Amino acid sequence: MPSAPDDLTAGRLQKALRHAASVLRVTLVGPPIWGWEGKGISGPADEDRWLRLSCIPADRTPSWDGAEAAERAVPDGIPRPRLHEVSEWRAGEFAYRAELYDRVTRQPLSDGALLATSPELPDTWWQDLRNSLDSLTTVKTDRVAIRQERLHWAMPKFLGTELDTEVPEWSTAHADIQWSNLISPDLCILDWERWGKAPAGYDAATLFISSLTVPDTAARVRQEFASVLDTPAGRFSELVVASEFLQGMQRGNNLELETPLKQRVAYLLG
Repeated sequence: MPSAPDDLTAGRLQKALRHAASVLRVTLVGPPIWGWEGKGISGPADEDRWLRLSCIPADRTPSWDGAEAAERAVPDGIPRPRLHEVSEWRAGEFAYRAELYDRVTRQPLSDGALLATSPELPDTWWQDLRNSLDSLTTVKTDRVAIRQERLHWAMPKFLGTELDTEVPEWSTAHADIQWSNLISPDLCILDWERWGKAPAGYDAATLFISSLTVPDTAARVRQEFASVLDTPAGRFSELVVASEFLQGMQRGNNLELETPLKQRVAYLLG
């Protein structure tokens, strides 16, 4: 779980969270949870709400309306915390966005992208996840989660070989289906900020790659999503996801995945 930023940043974000609670007419009722790299903060509010605050430099163009767009476009049958209200403002050198959600009381399956142990998940959970991701692929949107231009640069750079980087097939994806965004035993999918167009099979590939540290779970993902992963588009998406994880490893992220991931890339590249 992300740790608190430096004292100055922490104080500023806590003040902004209190301001957001006042604007959205809720009462904070628990300790805050820090966002990734000190870029946000969130916490429980009232009896059944969750208040989330994001922050960027004021001179940067924001791209943080994903959850709001999902609330309008994603089918109700896909289980997720519903978004109720939004507030945006600027203060000094920073821009802020507060979002008020349904509160999810159960913990995600992992604190980070990867698993430490194999979770015990009922068959109905896997079925609901398959159905949700299948339903999502049919959603029409102009949002773009993965850009073709980046793949032309990143895939050769981080996979270490020349290959065809043109996406063979596109579909709509959550684009962050890893274990810290999934709830059980009743499925709930968190964090819809990034969703949009991605290579077909991208969500299944993300879940599979992020399971490689726990082989029996990776095998279950492979079994459940074989119809997606065992296709040319699915194999391409695995390479896309692999290039993203390998890039993150250069910054020291998810290093425990390095050995099984490189073995998987070697297999995919033949």
